[in-house]
Amino acid sequence: MGVTCVCQVPVAEGKSVQQTVDQLHKKLEQLGAVKQGSFFVDCETYHATGNASGQPSKLLYVMHNSETPLSCMALFEGGPYLTADANFDVLMVKLKSHFQNAKGHKVESRGARYRYCDFLVKVGTVTMSSSARGISVEVEYCACVVPGDCWNLMKEFMQSFLGSNVPEIPSVFTSKPEGLFAPADCMDTMSQYLELFSKVRKQQVLPGSSVR
Repeated sequence: MGVTCVCQVPVAEGKSVQQTVDQLHKKLEQLGAVKQGSFFVDCETYHATGNASGQPSKLLYVMHNSETPLSCMALFEGGPYLTADANFDVLMVKLKSHFQNAKGHKVESRGARYRYCDFLVKVGTVTMSSSARGISVEVEYCACVVPGDCWNLMKEFMQSFLGSNVPEIPSVFTSKPEGLFAPADCMDTMSQYLELFSKVRKQQVLPGSSVR
């Protein structure tokens, strides 16, 4: 796995979510990117049902990524994070006396997956409660695992189809210790999706955004 950046792209003025997604697909194809199937990332939220310490309980987010179909990621609010096998979902059902699923809070991003040279690009429609809430773009540079060594190249590539919507380097990378070899991993990607999904939950529903 290489260095990955996940960002939210605003809906183009006067366009719907789907029309904006189609525009991004067209720009990628004009660059020469080739469509390679589809992808999804989803996130379920759990509340702790009891807390003997009297301290506010942390939320637990259970996430899946089609790039790692045999794994399941569990992220506590503010950490720690862990990667488990797919049976973790079964474990959460058995732990329902400790963790309650927050119904209606599931967020997911689904869309097309493109390859351009050493880059993988995934353009997804972010949905919650069957309503489109926004657009996610994930860009992975597969030829490098050290964010500081390739960010300028990634930024230049993203500018070619995102224009002024190119994000700053993700905070998950800037918080890594400098001077040490701290390669990117799948949890860096999932924590970026979690941050994006948290923003989406707070947004108003977009007009005409029902997903069928």
